[in-house]
Amino acid sequence: MPVIALDTSAAVAVSVTDDVGRTLAARATPEQRRHAELLAPMIVDVLADAGLDRRDLTAVVVGTGPAPFTGLRVGLVTARTLALALGIPVHGVSSLDALAVGAARELGLAPGVELLAAADARRREVYAARYRVLEPVPGAEGGPLVELVAGPVVDSAQAVAASIGQGVIAVGAGAALYPEHLAATPGAPAHPDPADLARLALARLAAGAQSLPTEPLYLRRPDVVPPAERKRASA
Repeated sequence: MPVIALDTSAAVAVSVTDDVGRTLAARATPEQRRHAELLAPMIVDVLADAGLDRRDLTAVVVGTGPAPFTGLRVGLVTARTLALALGIPVHGVSSLDALAVGAARELGLAPGVELLAAADARRREVYAARYRVLEPVPGAEGGPLVELVAGPVVDSAQAVAASIGQGVIAVGAGAALYPEHLAATPGAPAHPDPADLARLALARLAAGAQSLPTEPLYLRRPDVVPPAERKRASA
C-alpha cells in the first residue's frame, strides 16, 4: 500500500513509502526557484525507481509549510490534483513537523527532549516551531515522533532565540543561517524529508485523526492584496 509524499517548502523533494513508513524510493534537489518544472518529472522518476505505477498509490501526503507562497503552492496543487485524478486521499502535514522528526531520529534524541525546528523565511527571518520528542511508535519506521509545544511563527532569528531561552536544540536551514542567534546542531538535517511527512500522516491517522487538512501555512500576509473599495460620497 504505497504512499507518495511531496515537499516544496524549501527545496523540491519526493518520497514513496510503504504503509508502515519504510522508504521505497526518494529524490530531492536543492533548487528553490523551479518547483513547477521539477516536481512532476521527479514524481515520475520516483515511481519508476520504486517499480510502481501511479495507480498503485493509496494516498498522497504533502508538506503544508510554513514556506513562501509560490513554491509551497506548487506542491499543494500538485498533491491535490494527483490525489483527485487517482481517486485517493490527500493529507497535509507541517513541513516543520517533518524536519523535527528527522532531527530527533538523526540525533538520537531521547523522549522528553525539546528542539526548535527553523526554516529560512527570507527577509532575515525564520519560520520556527518548538517540539518535544515522544516515545517511539511500536511497529513504525523512522524512529521517534514529536509533539508541537509552541509555534509555528515567523520572526527574526534573534527574537526566536530570545523566546526559547537556553538549552533548546536548534535544527534546520533557518538555524544554520543565523549561527550568532540559533546555532544549528551538527548532524541534524537542514530540510524536511518527505518520507517523514508520510510517517507522521500514517501515525496520526492510526491514532484516530479524521482528516489532515492541506491548507497552507504561509504565516505572512500577502505582499499584494486587492485595493480597498472606495466609499461612495453621501448624496
